[in-house]
Amino acid sequence: MCPWAWGSEPVFRTLRTALAGRARWRRVYAVLFDDEDDPAPDPAAETAYYAGYVERIGAHTHAPRAVRLDRVAASSWPSSLVAAAAELQGADVAERVLRRLRETVFVRGEPADTLEAAVAAAHGVPDLDPVRLRSDAVSPGVLERVRADRAEARRPVPEVLSVQSGSPHPGAAKETTDGGHRYALPTLLLRTPSGSRAVPGWRPYEVYASAVEELCPGLRDSWTPLSPSEALERHRSLTEPERLLLAEGVWPPPGAVARVTGNGVLWLHPDEASERPGMRTEPPAPL
Repeated sequence: MCPWAWGSEPVFRTLRTALAGRARWRRVYAVLFDDEDDPAPDPAAETAYYAGYVERIGAHTHAPRAVRLDRVAASSWPSSLVAAAAELQGADVAERVLRRLRETVFVRGEPADTLEAAVAAAHGVPDLDPVRLRSDAVSPGVLERVRADRAEARRPVPEVLSVQSGSPHPGAAKETTDGGHRYALPTLLLRTPSGSRAVPGWRPYEVYASAVEELCPGLRDSWTPLSPSEALERHRSLTEPERLLLAEGVWPPPGAVARVTGNGVLWLHPDEASERPGMRTEPPAPL
């Protein structure tokens, strides 16, 4: 539910593609909006402020944002539990469920902050067992997993406590109400048997690639962007920054559906678009 993390997905998707089969990717759900947080005294004012905050971040990341934000998420727990539960059904299912959950906030403007809404957001994901998803999301094992993630996110490594960077979001660890710290979102930790690197905040792809190369020279082989049709088939949902990094060729591919957002368009595979009615469309033009 972090707009900086949402805006980092283009480079993270590219990095995962470049490292496919060579590295293990583990997500930690930091629980940005916690159940322990006090409710806002004026929810409408909080929503208006947060919508402006997301808009300002989008000016840097060029990520889509909702035309209208219905509310600030009451809690990150339901989406975190459902995202963690989806991992039990395989990597592809987990990626697509997590993407749907992010888009409830940043495309639809209706954050999946209840279990029912989070499960509903995953409806129609290929190869997903929705009954199992709901059951796993309320299981003791998944709850313990997310609790462990939350705790890990509040034990940042020393090098992120103070960060010098020209990025608009350098990523220094945030102070918590109990006097501790948690990682800024997103933060990527790279670990090998011989060393580790922390790359916090919003960074260009080259910074992550350089960190990988320093730890494991030669690990990041060159990779070839997919054709537009292949990219949309693989990812099913692409922002403008993502399709520029991940696809090469005349855009849009046949059948692509352009969904209007408050900051550009979101490109959907036609099957994906049919599962998610209710967002305005516009005829795609060749780019």
